Amino acid sequence: MKKKVVLAFSGGLDTSYCAIYLSQDLGYEVHTITINTGGFSTSEIIDIEKRALSLGVTSHKTVDETKNYYDKVIKFLVFGNVLKNGTYPLSVSAERMSQAMAAATYAKEIKADAVAHGSTGAGNDQVRFDMIFNILAPGAEIITPIRDMKLSREAEIDYLKAKGVAFNFEKAKYSINKGIWGTSVGGKETLNSLGMLPENAWPTQVSKHSSEDIKLSFNKGELVGVNGIEFSHPTEAIQHLQVIAGTYGIGRDIHVGDTIIGIKGRVGFEAAAPVIIIKAHHALEKHTLTKWQLSWKDQLSQFYGNWLHEGQYLDPIMRDIEAYLISSQQHVIGHVHLTLHPYRFQINGIESEYDLMSSKFGKYGEMNLGWTGDDVRGFSKIFGNQTMIYHQVSEKVKP
Repeated sequence: MKKKVVLAFSGGLDTSYCAIYLSQDLGYEVHTITINTGGFSTSEIIDIEKRALSLGVTSHKTVDETKNYYDKVIKFLVFGNVLKNGTYPLSVSAERMSQAMAAATYAKEIKADAVAHGSTGAGNDQVRFDMIFNILAPGAEIITPIRDMKLSREAEIDYLKAKGVAFNFEKAKYSINKGIWGTSVGGKETLNSLGMLPENAWPTQVSKHSSEDIKLSFNKGELVGVNGIEFSHPTEAIQHLQVIAGTYGIGRDIHVGDTIIGIKGRVGFEAAAPVIIIKAHHALEKHTLTKWQLSWKDQLSQFYGNWLHEGQYLDPIMRDIEAYLISSQQHVIGHVHLTLHPYRFQINGIESEYDLMSSKFGKYGEMNLGWTGDDVRGFSKIFGNQTMIYHQVSEKVKP
């Protein structure tokens, strides 16, 4: 009997090469799986399945992980206001965790002898997939033809042509990876330290030029409504907001980051809904959380985002941080009002029953209602007491 291999399959050049190579050259029974994290349309899913089956694979499966991806990953990126290096909402790196875990689960389900992916040896994805496979499918061999044979794009195309594969694999000017939490865009401009992607490189073109007011509704930190429309699951709210805001050109930027393997890289991205949600959520938190809740959450969230980016989602510390993040969101309930403009947005304010900026306790810079001037005078003396003692002692012992 042939050995079974599960191949994470996107339908692109690399995974198409892997499907043929694993089957015809290595003699495996190939079972492909496509994991949709909100980036594929129905027609694209159908085309990918047709392509996989035309390559002679034994079976093909499509798994829609979009809601699961939100529940297990995106939700905590919102709770933590995670923007790597203050810029990037982890559009691609976060979804790789869901894709790798779904592929590993499928490999165990069909008792596969091996798992395979089409990552090259130059990026982060190879580490992310390998680690998840090692943890969740420890008995399975990991096969990575593109990385191991250091294949060029031209060599892959020549191989497929020789095998009679007729797909058009012309290299696109820009590489696009789309998911519910944003779309990455790579091109010649991102290969160097200087250069911005041109307007025509962005998948979503700007078509709105007048301003638009919107209202986002949050319940315990999760986006549940847009402009008074309530949704059964936050993924639906995210997609609805993306339709509204994407055509403003909001959320475009270039991320500069440190890869897991130690080199720096640049990648463009457009993520209108993620960036707006994170900023709106943070604005609501600043009104409803105490300063030490905000301070500790910032520190834990930065670690969470970095560790997730490096593929360490299954580290138990991540579940511990998630427990804190869930606890911190109990009062993050209310509405955030924003105005969208071409290429930017502004936050106009919030409404919440849990707003700590309540006038009945005082108005900043104007009056206080909960204390007297004598209270503050005494507090200020005690609050600075140890520092005062330090300076007095230091002056006394000076030579």
